[in-house]
Formats: sequence, structure tokens, C-alpha cells
Amino acid sequence: MGYRSLADCVQDLRRTGRLVVVDREVDPYLEVGAIQRRVYQAGGPALLFPRVKGTAFPMVGNLFGTIERARFLFRDTLDAVARLVELKVDPSSGFKRPWRYRGVPRTGLSLLPKTVRRGPILAHQTTVSKLPALTSWPKDGGPFVTLPLVYTEDPDRPGLARSNLGMYRVQLSGNAYETDREVGLHYQIHRGIGVHHAAAIRRGERLRVNVVVGGPPAMTVAAVMPLPEGLPELAFAGALGGRRVAMVAPEGRLAMPAEADFVISGYIDPDARKPEGPFGDHLGYYSLAHDFPVLKVERVYHREGAIWPFTTVGRPPQEDTSFGELIHDLTGPIIPTVVAGLHAVHAVDAAGVHPLLLAIASERYVPYAEVRRPQEILTVANAVLGQGQLSLAKYLLIVAREDDPGLDVHDVAGFLRHLLERVDWRNDLHFQTRTTIDTLDYSGHGLNQGSKLVIAAAGPRRRELPAELPSGLRLPDGFRDARLVLPGVLAVAAPKYDPAARRIEAFTESFGPDDPIRAFPLIVLVDDAEFTARSLRNFLWVVFTRSNPAADVHGIGSFIEDKHWGCTGPLVIDARIKPHHAPPLEDDPDVERRVDALAAPGGPLHGIY
Repeated sequence: MGYRSLADCVQDLRRTGRLVVVDREVDPYLEVGAIQRRVYQAGGPALLFPRVKGTAFPMVGNLFGTIERARFLFRDTLDAVARLVELKVDPSSGFKRPWRYRGVPRTGLSLLPKTVRRGPILAHQTTVSKLPALTSWPKDGGPFVTLPLVYTEDPDRPGLARSNLGMYRVQLSGNAYETDREVGLHYQIHRGIGVHHAAAIRRGERLRVNVVVGGPPAMTVAAVMPLPEGLPELAFAGALGGRRVAMVAPEGRLAMPAEADFVISGYIDPDARKPEGPFGDHLGYYSLAHDFPVLKVERVYHREGAIWPFTTVGRPPQEDTSFGELIHDLTGPIIPTVVAGLHAVHAVDAAGVHPLLLAIASERYVPYAEVRRPQEILTVANAVLGQGQLSLAKYLLIVAREDDPGLDVHDVAGFLRHLLERVDWRNDLHFQTRTTIDTLDYSGHGLNQGSKLVIAAAGPRRRELPAELPSGLRLPDGFRDARLVLPGVLAVAAPKYDPAARRIEAFTESFGPDDPIRAFPLIVLVDDAEFTARSLRNFLWVVFTRSNPAADVHGIGSFIEDKHWGCTGPLVIDARIKPHHAPPLEDDPDVERRVDALAAPGGPLHGIY
């Protein structure tokens, strides 16, 4: 069976050598987050901090720091959940191989949350200012809850069956929040809580909210799962945790998990908003301060022996990468049942997840055509961009499975090579110029506002990709340091961004029809070509977090025909930092020196990083 509580999980990890106790006082301001990031990068253990400055509560981090440990946490239930997914994909499997699904009925019973009259969460009450004040980055607007489980119910149809448990950002203090009475609640568009909040606004009433921290690890995974509408996260948490989730509603208040470690209980007034942020986010930049809902705090509950779980986010990969891998383990087989013709989709973590999606789909239209071209995969692309969080994708690159049945969507370099060998820039670029993008992506023209680009490639190879720089390569004045990133991909250092300088036009118009640079189908203009070309991870982060397709995609030999934009030569992406971009995250040197000391001989983390 799964863990009943977070304490059970911590004890199990400690007993099996997967957790280290850091038995010296640590500061939740910058230091704890820096330690966790360093240990994560080293593939190290979970971390328990029993002595945290400014609070009586211990903290635990890096629980999901490796995919192996994440799978270990759910070793008793992962197979059973996978069987449920298989039956969803093909219900007839239960009749063909009944012995394979003999445990499914027991797992199915765990789907149903239950209401109880009392629970450990009701043991004690405290205040917000006594909670661990985790601040991860120097320019953060205050301390944040980084693994919050935000619980709401549908105002039109209250109850567990239509509840939402989501991981939304919670700022504990700072800015204009009233100490111990208000916290900030930031949720992105297309999130489940938004439906509940809209219903409360329409009804002119408060939306009751519980911010849950801790509890069984299955609840944390459930809060980030892309579940279909109508399937409550509490049900999935029960299946993954191997036991029904117990919910308790004290004194008629909003229900809360009985085994949670902490619950901040309150409400959102229909019109209450205050600035939230900045916050160092998973794109590797700060999301800036904007007005978001304010949670009016009524009570803060905690159980006996409560432990505060945390993570830190920043330029990927970080601990939340394990969530993505675990989600793929569980939901990968169900993808073809959601969108007909879609075989695989990959939100690229190194590019910040939403900025770049890769997809493989069928291209079966006109099977007798002499030359295959993108048709069905364009239909699939439109369907993908209509699916929940996938709708926030900025670049969607999609190819036909028939061209290479063995292509792996998670082999990013191989996927890019396949696409660049086949793409026709005259026909295969499809823009949405004024639409929604990720709230945390500042490359667009406003909050949640930007553009999308679908690149769809199908058919035989049309070019060989150069794997080295040509000897006759020349660059216009001001451009320098051309570097090969991948076969067919060139990074060029461009002058600092100046919208009035028309530098891009000067670049794209300076090459003749026989210029050797035309052998490269993709050219990226960047601030630092050496950094961009140093690794695939750097290339993905720089190019797809710093460009807005409608504004920053250019081309050599560009044209517009019947409102369709294309180019006859290489595609050129301007991935320089622009004035409206959010600043990138940087570590504090003094804090890094303190973290170094913890790993020195005799330190509690010696030999770990």
C-alpha cells in the first residue's frame, strides 16, 4: 500500500538510504533552495532539514529529485494505475487477458474519496508568519509555497465529485499583503480553479479555498496531472496512493485532506486582487509582478509533527522534470485516444515546457499521392492546440510517422534533424499571430498574449544537413562568431537588440542565391553564440524562451502570398534578449559559498555534490 502521510514517506526514504538529514541550522531565505538545486543537479538524495531559521517546522525537499526515486515512492501502485490506463485505451483487454487486470477492482475502489469526521490535520492551528518562509531567488517578491495543493469546489455544484486540486503559486508575504491575513494566489489561464473562480464571480460570492501543504505524495502528483474534465484529482490521488483519500470538513467549512501536514484556509472575494511576484520560475526567468487574486486567510491548520515539503524551480531541468517523466509513464499510452492520428507528443522540458512541443502523427490523407505533404498532420496540430495545457504551446513541430516509424519524439536532436531534412519553408509555416501563450512567458506582446507557430513537415528528405561550417562563410557587418549547433543549425552572434536599427533586415538581405549560408535551413541570431552552441540544452532554452514567432521569425528570401508567409532560403529566428523580456535567474554568490561549505569534508553534504 502507499503512504498514509508525508511522515511515513520520509521515514521510508530514510530507512532505505534515499534521504539525508542536514542537521544544522539552514536559512529558508535563498540558502535552502540553493542546497536543493545543487543536490538535484548531482542526482542526490531527498533532504530533511530539522533546524530551519525562523520556524519550528522541519522542511523536506528533493523528494522527487530523480525519476527512480519518484517511481520508488509509488512502487506498490504504479503498475495498477497503468493497468487502469490500459483498460481506458482498450476496454476489451480485460476480457482478452483477465489475469493481467485482477488487481484493477481494488484500485478502482481507491478512486472514491471519503468523508471522515476527524483527522490529524485538525490537531493544531498556527499563523502564516510562523510557517517556513522559503525564498528561492534574490529578486523574489517574498516567500512562496512551492508545492501547494490548492483545493476548491464548484460553486454551482459543490462537493468532492467536482472538486479541483491544482498546483498554483502561493505567495505567503511581501508586496502589499496584510501579514497573517492575506496571501497571494497566482493561477495560469486554462486551469481548473479558473472555472470555479468564474462561477463564484458570476454568482457574486466568495470562493472558498484551502491551500494544502504536505500529505501523501500521491496528492502532489495528482495536483499536476493533466486529467480530463470530470475526473477529480482526489480520485487519481487515491488510485496512485493505494487508498481512498480521506477528507474532513471542520465546522462546516470547506473540506480538506485529513492527512495533510498544513492547510491555509480562507476565501477569495470576487474583486480582490493585489500584485503578486516577482518569482523565479520554471522558464529560467522571473515572472514579474501582476495583479492576481488575494486569499483572505481565516485559519492555518497543521498536524502533530508536521513537515513542510518544498522544491525550487528555475531554468530546467529541475525537480519538476521528474513530474513530467512520471506523467509520461502514466499517460503516454492514452495519447492516441485523445486526438485521432496523434502518436506521441513531447513538451520539451529544456525549453521551458510550453514554449516547445514536438509531435508525431499519421499522414494518411491521399495515400496514392506521388509526393506526401503535410495534410492530416495539420489537422492533428490544430487538435493538439485545443487540448488543455497544450493550448499554451508557442512552437509546435509536427512530423509524419510514415516517414520514419522508428523516430522517438523524446530524441530532440534526432527529431530536429528529421524535420530540418524535410521541411519546406515556402509552405510548412503556419502562424497564429494574436493568441494566448503561457502566463509565465514574457516573449510575447503582453501578459498571456503572443503568437504560435506550427511547423509541419512530411515527405521524403529534400536536403542534406551540413555538419561543419563552410570555408567561404561570411557575415554582414556587426554579426560575428558563427557556430554550428546541430547539423543544419547555425548560431550567429548579433548586435544588441535595437528595434530601430533594422539589423534583421540587413542580415537577411545580404546573402546572394549561391551564398554558402543557404545550406543551413535554420539560423538563430543570439547574444552569445558560444553559449548557445555549447549544448543542446542551451540552444533549446535560448531560442524558444526568447522568441515570439510572429515578431521574431524571419527568413532569407521571405515573401507573403495570399496572406501566407514563407521564405525560399533559411529560416532565421531572432532569439536575442529584448527590453520587454523578464530578467534571467542568477544565483547569489554569498549563498553559493555557504552551500559549498556544506559539501566540504566534515560537512553534512560531503560527497553528494
